[in-house]
Amino acid sequence: MASSRADADAVRALEHVPLALPEGLEISWIGVSGYRISYAGVALFVDPYVSRAPLRDVLLRRPLLPDPVMVDRYLDAGGAEVAGVLVGHTHFDHAVDAPAIARRHRCGAYGSASLRRLMALHGLAELAVEVEPYRRYELGPFVVSFTPSRHSRLILGRKVPMAGELCCEQLDGLRMGAYRCGQVWGIRIEVAGIALYHQGSADLIDDALRAEPVDLFLAGVAGRGVTPRYWERVLRRLDPRVVVATHYDDFFKPLGGPEGFTARVKLDELPDEIAAVSRDATVAALRRVDRLPAPSASAPRQPPA
Repeated sequence: MASSRADADAVRALEHVPLALPEGLEISWIGVSGYRISYAGVALFVDPYVSRAPLRDVLLRRPLLPDPVMVDRYLDAGGAEVAGVLVGHTHFDHAVDAPAIARRHRCGAYGSASLRRLMALHGLAELAVEVEPYRRYELGPFVVSFTPSRHSRLILGRKVPMAGELCCEQLDGLRMGAYRCGQVWGIRIEVAGIALYHQGSADLIDDALRAEPVDLFLAGVAGRGVTPRYWERVLRRLDPRVVVATHYDDFFKPLGGPEGFTARVKLDELPDEIAAVSRDATVAALRRVDRLPAPSASAPRQPPA
């Protein structure tokens, strides 16, 4: 209980750190490692997961599929054209809702061979794009590229959970264990004169991550404690202006309810960890989409950052 209070206090403080985004650029955190990024009437979704299967469904080995009600409520594009869905790896908390967005907006879903397999199970093989390392994909005003990466070894610091390729023959077999990790990608996004880097799990392939500075590092923080010298290694290459903490909320708790935190995530220690490596990077967080104030009918919606 005390750790949850400390995490809540820490994240509330981080939410007040400004991101200083270019005019017109909006970044919304939709929970876990999920983001909606909008600019000039065009949106991208990254690792969207709002369906939030309860732990009971996982334990009972029920299929984990998009929840249409939650997708309608929290994956709205706000009238923007959706240029694509980007998926860093195919664990369920990153990939479940990608097919639902691709179907709704008839947009491409970009990621690994495992993502292509998932899309085919949903009857959407024609919308799947198996990406090539470092290739630059132009998606409206966004230029996107994918960097080979690694998932943190969360099992006793030695093993990646549900490693290997997504394996399933039919939709009703998509239980948690079927959502295997597949190839892991870090995702670089260039838009409005700035660069962002999204990493859904706290590990990397040192030689694969090019030394190219970014403005915002959307950093999954839950697994950082099992990755040796993680901040030293990744920040040396990315040199971000702002580290935006992500993937720290309890993804078994539904959106719209009380916020929970990943066990032992220690958000209060995050600023000191990063300051020990980088004097220049500030640390921030975004309010999750279900905690944003409803837009006023008489006023334009304001960016959440």
